[in-house]
Amino acid sequence: MGRTTPSPLNPLPDFAEADIEPSYTVGPAPLPPSEPARRYDVSFDEARIDPDVQKVIRRLTRHGHEAYLVGGCVRDLLLDRSPKDFDVATSARPEEVRELFRNSRIIGRRFRLVHVLFQGGKVIEVATFRRNPKDDADESTELLIRSDNAFGVASEDAMRRDFTMNALFYDIEARQILDWVGGMADVERRVVHTIGDPETRFREDPVRILRALKFAGRLGFAITPDVYDAIVFCREALALAARPRLSEEILRLLRGGQARRTIYLAWETGVLDVLLPELSSLLYDEDREDGPGVRQWRLLEYIDRRTAESGPLDDTVLWTLLLLEPLKEACEGARDRGAAVADFLEPLIERLALSRRYADGIRRIIGVMPRLSAGRAGRFARTELFQAALEVAFADLTARGEPTAALERFRGSGPSTSLPHHHRERPHPSHRGRR
Repeated sequence: MGRTTPSPLNPLPDFAEADIEPSYTVGPAPLPPSEPARRYDVSFDEARIDPDVQKVIRRLTRHGHEAYLVGGCVRDLLLDRSPKDFDVATSARPEEVRELFRNSRIIGRRFRLVHVLFQGGKVIEVATFRRNPKDDADESTELLIRSDNAFGVASEDAMRRDFTMNALFYDIEARQILDWVGGMADVERRVVHTIGDPETRFREDPVRILRALKFAGRLGFAITPDVYDAIVFCREALALAARPRLSEEILRLLRGGQARRTIYLAWETGVLDVLLPELSSLLYDEDREDGPGVRQWRLLEYIDRRTAESGPLDDTVLWTLLLLEPLKEACEGARDRGAAVADFLEPLIERLALSRRYADGIRRIIGVMPRLSAGRAGRFARTELFQAALEVAFADLTARGEPTAALERFRGSGPSTSLPHHHRERPHPSHRGRR
């Protein structure tokens, strides 16, 4: 599959299932922070909102604080999707929230917030309204945000968020959505649009580039032309982002059920050239209809199919499948496949802070692949990586159009992998609040 010259608003003409409306219109301009929010009467079924979240909000409001549902959960409720989690924003300072909830703790340095703890390990995050810390800086200060504890009011908190669809506040008592940024109109038009100048927002936090691609892919949203152009123009700024955040965001692109579409967007915009040039260069290969580039797209389709069937795959499996075709090329002609994989992964460990644990798992899986695909597991069947390796072998044979009968007898055998699954979209406290 080669690059096309797509419309900026709909950069995926081959993905008709997205059913994106080719409209260039975005919502109304953001209101000045001093202006009251646009209010929309929206009555969500209370059964769709976590009852413990409702308790937290109502306790805060009873004690004289403003408190709202905010961010991705409001967006998902509007889109009739089930929110992965519920975030609360409030006028109360972290210490005040902590005093109201004995079952809570203050966490974070760069972004201080409160975790309210409930039975069963449930955690509800409560963040104090913040303003953009750059508002306090002189014009010569770099754009990259390194600290985010400048408290503010609700309107300022909305303006400092990344995308209009993620800056909607829901008042559960009034049953109204508060919108300072034109987010309601953009949700209705199904477009990804930044709050303010997109180039500035991406340079403040380059990881927002990956978040834009994630939302476009996962939600089937279009990307507005100015945002699309800014992604292309600012993609090199990703090298300035914290490497663990880049690694985690790449996994999120793969876990969301639209891995093929999202990775296509990353490749189309040139973002993949910056993050994973080893993969990006392979995808340019159009010489063979069944070449490695085509097989790699099939592997991404396999990820999406398995995600729909049973939820996100293990992270080591995701990394292995994302890199499988480049890894196989790196092993061609090598006497020591393990050493060839280690040499291939070393730049990724440096560039993306790829975990050594993941790298070791990938190396072992690639090493056993030839034997496993032939139906010979041996002692490896008793290892913790067996099920992960079996998943990769199934995907590889499927992408190559070859029968998987030799692997079928292993289904359900061997120990389950003990590697961690990270299914929830729960970012590190140091970069919360940009949803």
